[in-house]
Amino acid sequence: MLRRISAIKADLKSKTTKEGWVLPRQTSSFADPGAWTNIDIDVTPLERRTWSAWTMFGYWFSDALNAQSWMAPASIIAIGLTWREAIVCIIFGSLVCTVPLVLNGMVGARLHIPFPVAMRASFGWYFSRFAIVTRAITALFWHAIQTYTGSTAMTQIIRAIWPSYLDIPNHIPDSVGITTQGMVSHLIFWTVQFPILLIPPHKLKWFFVAKCVLVIVTSVAVVITMTSKAGGTGDIWNLPYGVDGSARSWLILSSLSSITGGWATMATNIPDFTRYLKSDKGVYWQVLFLPGIQLMLGLFGIICCSAAKVVYGRYIWDPLEIAAQWDGPAGRCGAFFVGLCWVVAQIGTNLSANVISCANDISCLFPKYINIRRGVILATITAAWIMQPWKIIHSAQSLLAFMAGLGIFLAPIAALLSADYWVVNRQRYDVPGLYRAHGRYRYNKYGTNWRAVIAFLVSVCPNLPGMAASVNPAIGPTIGNADKVYFMFYFWGYTSAFVVYSALNYFWPHPETKIPAAIYDDTDVISGEEKADSDTADYSKNKMEVETSPV
Repeated sequence: MLRRISAIKADLKSKTTKEGWVLPRQTSSFADPGAWTNIDIDVTPLERRTWSAWTMFGYWFSDALNAQSWMAPASIIAIGLTWREAIVCIIFGSLVCTVPLVLNGMVGARLHIPFPVAMRASFGWYFSRFAIVTRAITALFWHAIQTYTGSTAMTQIIRAIWPSYLDIPNHIPDSVGITTQGMVSHLIFWTVQFPILLIPPHKLKWFFVAKCVLVIVTSVAVVITMTSKAGGTGDIWNLPYGVDGSARSWLILSSLSSITGGWATMATNIPDFTRYLKSDKGVYWQVLFLPGIQLMLGLFGIICCSAAKVVYGRYIWDPLEIAAQWDGPAGRCGAFFVGLCWVVAQIGTNLSANVISCANDISCLFPKYINIRRGVILATITAAWIMQPWKIIHSAQSLLAFMAGLGIFLAPIAALLSADYWVVNRQRYDVPGLYRAHGRYRYNKYGTNWRAVIAFLVSVCPNLPGMAASVNPAIGPTIGNADKVYFMFYFWGYTSAFVVYSALNYFWPHPETKIPAAIYDDTDVISGEEKADSDTADYSKNKMEVETSPV
């Protein structure tokens, strides 16, 4: 015991200096000699390629079963559309996302490389860090939102046991956007979630299984309860339009884009997960998985939102706010299980989609000081306490605006990854070259591909006035019809970046990146002929450093 205490004291003392935070140097299959790298961003070794199509199904089931998947379609009704438009937005919004999910998912499934490494091919060695930071920031935002939603679920658990919990006096100013009781719930949920986030996801298999069962059973029970209280599904099927004319058409398009934007992060960094697939055939099943799961949970939200109008006199798009209406012994019992359901759901989604992804990005940017574990700690503290998520999710309109705002920056990143792999380089990547600072994907001394810069700006800039107007409606009249582009931000963002980048590379190609066959290993290509199979090469062994000039 004394020896252990002494070791802890020595470790804490070392952390008082910058050198004390330096991680042990790790080796990599292809990185430059002496480079500080992280084994987590290395090519996935053969023994870790264990995922199948069923694994992808389980992953999507775990990832998509969260409160936001329930709330986003219901919020479409809350802003004036009907169930018909909500269903259309769910189906087509999800299907739009499956295009980059499949195209970019193939990059990870075939090359077994993570998102930060894959982006070097199109953005360049240094400019790819911009894409990594952008994705990391969006992951932080989603982690913040999921965490705050989990704290409202924790409120239902506690008040179901101790109703007086809701009577805690508020000592926080209204301008902050959260009450004292809400802050206490946020702290309790974060404290429960924190140690779970530190457990590697592959050790939490049964946690994710329990999440799927609990969310589905509880969601069905809530639907049955609400329709029983309302004497049916309510007036949703005969609901009149809240808006008419061209305004309704643009609102439909904007809502559809918001659903798409909700999955823009996963559509961008899907290689982080498909890299573990045994076969790339599992990628195609996403076309059914995501829309199907979204539609199921979205219908639950739509039906309960409508039934709430009959029972409580207003549309309630948040399942936890519905549970908050339940009083009495039976009502509080139901609220307890609803709260437990979404506490587990939010922790599971944070694990599978947000905090691990952000930690990967941070460790890729600062491998000398940050590993996955440190990245998780940094990410969850930043997201939960610095970003103040309670100010984002306070209304249906703000939720949709938030989802759309993230998507305008992620759409071109996803598009450039797709275009570069499928159109520009025709699935011919030099995998070892992606790990070398002065390899073929450096482009110039600045490590930046100017074609990617132009395509990114063409995609993002037209959306900026509309995004500014969504944040500050007062400037809406000053931008004219520029907000119409923002209503279809993902369609414009993804398509324009894809086309512009492909065209620029067609007329001004970069010769060094043009290779006759994909290179998976240092010994794969001799005289332009592929000699090794990517599925049998052992990437876990250190390989001799070779020149990265075209073979």
